[in-house]
Amino acid sequence: MAIRLGDIAPDFTAETTEGTISFHNWKGDSWAVLFSHPKDFTPVCTTELGYTARLAEEFAARNVKVIGLSCDTVEDHLAWSRDIEDTQGIGPNFPMIGDADRAVADLYDMIHPRASDTMTVRSVFVIGPDNTVKLTITYPASTGRNFDEVLRVIDSLQLTAAKKVATPVNWQNGDDVIIVPALSNEEAAELFPGGWDEQKPYLRVVSQP
Repeated sequence: MAIRLGDIAPDFTAETTEGTISFHNWKGDSWAVLFSHPKDFTPVCTTELGYTARLAEEFAARNVKVIGLSCDTVEDHLAWSRDIEDTQGIGPNFPMIGDADRAVADLYDMIHPRASDTMTVRSVFVIGPDNTVKLTITYPASTGRNFDEVLRVIDSLQLTAAKKVATPVNWQNGDDVIIVPALSNEEAAELFPGGWDEQKPYLRVVSQP
């Protein structure tokens, strides 16, 4: 069953490279990125996990915990981590779920049989402090993900959860934003006393609060 935005992220208990975890307890009141890679000891995945490890401070600054998964064993993950460090200059600094029985992969619909009936696709789930799914992205096995884009979306999610704004196309943290249409001009004036650029009644551009 596909997981949709707003759904409660399924809880699970699994073995990882950092011991046994219960997902919701491990996550706590943080945000989380749960992502799957097709298989250990493969080239694209090696680059992805190395780059994700380099972003550790960026994720921490946003109160985000990261956890990876493939349908391999914890022992394989640990052995492969040495290759990642050798080739990328840094090894995984986040837990990696051993999911050889595909229990978590099936729970999160990470195996798409028409792509492969044995390997997970490149799924990304961003999960909020309330344990609801805020973002899903699916890449094919042949295409490495843009984890800078994952950070960009998290910035947008966190901003728009706290403020009455939405982020426009290609927005980067610090760029102008859009006042949500549900907010009247009178209400907007209280929140944005500096005013805004009203390009259309439904398109009111304002500096990022």
